[in-house]
Amino acid sequence: MRNGRPFPFRSFVWSVFLVAVAAVGIYLSYELVVKPQRALQDEIREQQETINKLEQDKLRLEAYLKILKRIDRRARIEVLRQTKDGQGNLQTGIRFTEVDETGKPTSVSRELTLPGQEVYFDTLVIKFDDHFIEESDPLKGRALMLFRRIFSSTMKPEDGIVIDKEGEAPEAYAEQQGPSAFEKDLWKRFWELANDEKLAKEHGVRAIHGDAPYMRLEPDRVYEITLRSTGEVIITPGMRLTPPPATL
Repeated sequence: MRNGRPFPFRSFVWSVFLVAVAAVGIYLSYELVVKPQRALQDEIREQQETINKLEQDKLRLEAYLKILKRIDRRARIEVLRQTKDGQGNLQTGIRFTEVDETGKPTSVSRELTLPGQEVYFDTLVIKFDDHFIEESDPLKGRALMLFRRIFSSTMKPEDGIVIDKEGEAPEAYAEQQGPSAFEKDLWKRFWELANDEKLAKEHGVRAIHGDAPYMRLEPDRVYEITLRSTGEVIITPGMRLTPPPATL
């Protein structure tokens, strides 16, 4: 007690009570309103980020699937005949023609005769890093292939019939748009790149090697050998050149 006046105990208690009530109100407001709203906003933001990522993954997947279906080089192999020579050895005659996506020839056909029935298509393939393909890079947005030679299982590979000249850009690319200086350098230094990992990476090359798929050719059938943008060399199952004769 000062100056003869009593301490306002009741007012003090009420003030403390009101402050406590206000504090509890603020706390409850934060816990029951603000905090849930922030948690909800964080959840919505995380969900949106997940949705955006899924959309990006979907677009990338669609682009990659489209790339997988794209063919960058193809050739048609028609089996014209299979006969035996004077020594009784089987000889297979084929017509090799490079074609576009509509089947129209892009080069002069070549008729070849090979001993045996299993025929190898020896190729040199250059595959670039996937992101170049996904981005449709003008220089590295597709795999490149050189038809090195064709030979059979009864021949030595070095005795095979040459299609594209090794060390030079294939004529098929030259006719399409003209090989760039970059492509010419790749073919000229093919084996150097194939044996130097650092040099290959500097050129954006993911893989560079020979590939020689083969097929046991059947008479009167036509096959297609294709190069996909991602670098796979594929031979399709043979279709008949002419429909089989009708049976009575």
